[in-house]
Amino acid sequence: MSGETRHDVRAVARGRIGERLRQMGPTWVAGAVAAGPATMASLLTAGASFGYALLWVVVLSAVLGALAQYLATRLGLLTEAGIVAVVEDRLGERWAWLLVADVVLAAGLAQLVIMKTVADVSAAVTGVDARLWGVAWAAVLAVGLAGRGYRVLELGAKLLVSAVVVAFLASLAVVPVDPAAAAGGLVPTVPGGVDGALVAAGVLGGAVHVTLVTMQSYTVRAREWTADDYGLATVDVGASMLVAFGVYSLAIFLVAAGVLRGEIPAGDLTAVGAARALGPLAGPAAEWLFLLGLWGAAVSTLGGNTVVPPYLLADKLGWRTDVSDGRYRALLAATALVGAGGVFVGGAFFPLLVLVLAFGLVGTPFALAVVLYLLNDPGAVPEPNSRLANLGGLVLIGVTAVLAGRFVVERAGGGLADPMTAFVVAFALVLGAATGGVAGKYLRGRPA
Repeated sequence: MSGETRHDVRAVARGRIGERLRQMGPTWVAGAVAAGPATMASLLTAGASFGYALLWVVVLSAVLGALAQYLATRLGLLTEAGIVAVVEDRLGERWAWLLVADVVLAAGLAQLVIMKTVADVSAAVTGVDARLWGVAWAAVLAVGLAGRGYRVLELGAKLLVSAVVVAFLASLAVVPVDPAAAAGGLVPTVPGGVDGALVAAGVLGGAVHVTLVTMQSYTVRAREWTADDYGLATVDVGASMLVAFGVYSLAIFLVAAGVLRGEIPAGDLTAVGAARALGPLAGPAAEWLFLLGLWGAAVSTLGGNTVVPPYLLADKLGWRTDVSDGRYRALLAATALVGAGGVFVGGAFFPLLVLVLAFGLVGTPFALAVVLYLLNDPGAVPEPNSRLANLGGLVLIGVTAVLAGRFVVERAGGGLADPMTAFVVAFALVLGAATGGVAGKYLRGRPA
């Protein structure tokens, strides 16, 4: 066992479990974003459209999601700086701006669709026009985040993610699961066609997403963690992404596969249709219970997603990334208010949520390549990655690139006349070339 591994094991073993739970935080914010309405929609769509066939992706998403957050956390702890500042210092300004653009596009699209989800669900519950709810939620978000900052976000994330996990676990207890069919779903295969590739990319994109990877260095800084908190940070990642998010994902997927299996085409699933999954538990109240769960996940994710573009933009511009800097507070408020435009996005929010995650996955291999490059740069970190961590990082990049590439190829199969398809293909080509560029820089810089 290496000295670094022994240090990790001792660090994780120290301290009481209760104290650890109270101290945890940054990855729970990432977990709140991951366990949001887009992930819920992708998991429900996967189970409703393809039965247990994509169970392997669900399991893999929790494992790879935890690995991605571990690598991002390690970078934040060892550099004690935001990822954009480190990229600019070690790779250059153009690379830093490219990373910012990648995140802003992915998070911005997600912000609009998640706000549409929050407003539409609020309207369904109250009967008040969704456009009014969009404005109201944008104002609440702007005032809350700009006024209180990270701490209120972290507390809300812990409470909402925990509540949603418990709700779906209760549903799973009364839903029949077919063990043989579920075991078959552990064999890697992607159902043919655009829908299969889209849903598989959406499920993985819920856990391994460019916004989650890049926000981690800033939330670690907000908690003022350093390399001395390595053990606590490792527990934080494991408890939030591997355990809480993994249980959440499995519960939702297995409920959908058990109740809705193969009954609803991927593009036709609605909130009302998805609520049928809770019928065995809640009966006539299933729709209301589902809407409240969806609402909680959406509100939790909306808050977490809002802080991501301001984090990276402020870091690139040399501002502080907390509410003590008025410019950062203004960025937070502006991001929250711009999100109100989501209520004017056309279409049903369920398929849009799946598309948002698939689009974000396209930009994720580049961010992961940047993190892995920096973790092996002696000028960026005092302790370069172990071989095992590097192997995990390469597997992570490979899996995300393959599923994202499958989605892009299937989407482009019908031609590029659709503006969204043309944009997705262009986005993929630019970031694919950038990922290759990062790999090339690392290989050229390695000692002979």
